[in-house]
Amino acid sequence: MSDPNSTALGGIRVLDLSRILAGPTATQTLADLGAEVIKIERPGVGDDTRKWGPPFVLDADGAETTESAYYLCANRNKKSVAINFAVPEGQDLIRQMVRDADVLVENLKTGDMARYGLDYATLSQLNPRLIYCSITGFGQTGPNAHRAGYDFMIQGEAGIMSLTGSPDGPPTKVGVGIADVMCGMYAVTGILAALQARHKTGRGQHIDICLYDTQVSWLINQGVGYLTDGQVPPRRGNDHPTIVPYGTFPSADGDFILAVGNDGQYRRLVDLLGASELADDPRFALNADRVRNRDVLVPILIDLTRAQPSAFWIKECETRGIPAGPINDLEQVFEGEQVAARGMKISLPHPLSGKDSVDLIGNPLKLSDTPVTYHSAPPVLAQDTAETLKSILNLNDTDLGQLAKDGIIGLNE
Repeated sequence: MSDPNSTALGGIRVLDLSRILAGPTATQTLADLGAEVIKIERPGVGDDTRKWGPPFVLDADGAETTESAYYLCANRNKKSVAINFAVPEGQDLIRQMVRDADVLVENLKTGDMARYGLDYATLSQLNPRLIYCSITGFGQTGPNAHRAGYDFMIQGEAGIMSLTGSPDGPPTKVGVGIADVMCGMYAVTGILAALQARHKTGRGQHIDICLYDTQVSWLINQGVGYLTDGQVPPRRGNDHPTIVPYGTFPSADGDFILAVGNDGQYRRLVDLLGASELADDPRFALNADRVRNRDVLVPILIDLTRAQPSAFWIKECETRGIPAGPINDLEQVFEGEQVAARGMKISLPHPLSGKDSVDLIGNPLKLSDTPVTYHSAPPVLAQDTAETLKSILNLNDTDLGQLAKDGIIGLNE
């Protein structure tokens, strides 16, 4: 464990009652920033994502373990404490732990925590300084508050799928659980804001955040475009709705990206392509003209970019200050020099791995004085139950043994 004084959130204790991706993404970020994150899991079951594979971590014999890559992606730097809080005795343990906690994160369906006596109204009476973050599919209010929410359905229901995919193809989800991940990022922002507010007021507060709201919020320019002109935007594949040329273009050996963001870049591009006459053509001279006449201009540019391989265009564009780049697969990304230079691929020791460690994706935050730290791989189920309950609640081995026998907690044998 790193020195609490050297990290941004050192000394902050987080009870993480979340699972799957949105909540764990948020709490992993808090853990990377130095918070003590105690992941509360169901005894014998754990986070749903532990079983979401393959791929799974392989042991020394090449056999699959119980730890999936999906689980690994959002649970490093945490402690795993197995408590069954669906029963009164487990609920009482959580309430005792809340007394010394700074933050609680949960992602149960709206109303479930109240049925357990673990809602904000109840727990804030025990600890008025508690910051309580509820992550749900549709929020604590509104006609859909009772519904469960999963990333895929939120991507469809909140609009992003209608914008993603080929113009003549079906709506398409983003290739990762982006609604979950962005909800987790907004949750971190809310928690950090609440911690700052607590410095001034001495009080915690309830954060109500949901996948649906955050998905709507990052419709960004497309959403505000609709609110401005009332026109439902179509799917455009890789093309930009309001910038041209901005998309993927064919080369002599594949495809590459052009992201021409202003008129000066456009003039340099057509000069590079040997078609400088297109710079002053009134149909294309200004971006607004190019957007209106994209169906004419883009086919002309496609014919020109086919003349050379992608590497040629990317190099020449870089020389001229024209944004362009490759379309890398994940092998090219993680074996690339930029990932290594930026510390975006890390390895941490893991007890089940035949390699003795697991490879993970690094945190993108680069803080000069209180950098993120990596002190432990995602824990195996119940790895820290005994140590944590002894430390926080002063339970002894006899207490723990009886609780385990009664099915209230799980121990890592």
